[in-house]
Amino acid sequence: MKNNSYCAFLRGVNVKGTAMKMAEVCSVFEKENVEKVSSILASGNILFSSDKDKKQLKIVLEKSLSTHFDYEAFLFIKSKEEIETLVVKNPLSFSAAFHVYGFVGIDGIEKILADEFEKSKKINGEEAKVEANNFYWKVPKGNTLDSEFGKILGQKKLKNYFTSRNINTFEKVLKKM
Repeated sequence: MKNNSYCAFLRGVNVKGTAMKMAEVCSVFEKENVEKVSSILASGNILFSSDKDKKQLKIVLEKSLSTHFDYEAFLFIKSKEEIETLVVKNPLSFSAAFHVYGFVGIDGIEKILADEFEKSKKINGEEAKVEANNFYWKVPKGNTLDSEFGKILGQKKLKNYFTSRNINTFEKVLKKM
């Protein structure tokens, strides 16, 4: 069977006391018999290849990470094609004054996030769009955590369903795949 290229996006890594060395995270992946393991940045972006399907990998890797690091691991696995779509289909314009984020998560998370965004009070210039089943959010720099939507994203009720990255991170991941 053919090995597929994937990236696992770990949620909550190196924030709020969950500190991990990426080399150690990579070694946990390697123990689960995935190949070509490497990390990009220190925020939990692990590239690897495997002939197993994503659902099976998610279960095995979350369990191994949870056991090894003694925390409740959450990760979302995307194929090279899915990351390419996320990067290429980004509908939001870039500006030096704004961050643009892409989100990965459970099936249907883009609809949940879009609904939450619509209900939230917006900061000047803040916007969000869904394109190709991906949710994108543009927010003025310095306001990511202070905007009403940013606070909604931090709520416990949503935390296990998604993770986000600056669109630049997705571009870096894609270039390394």
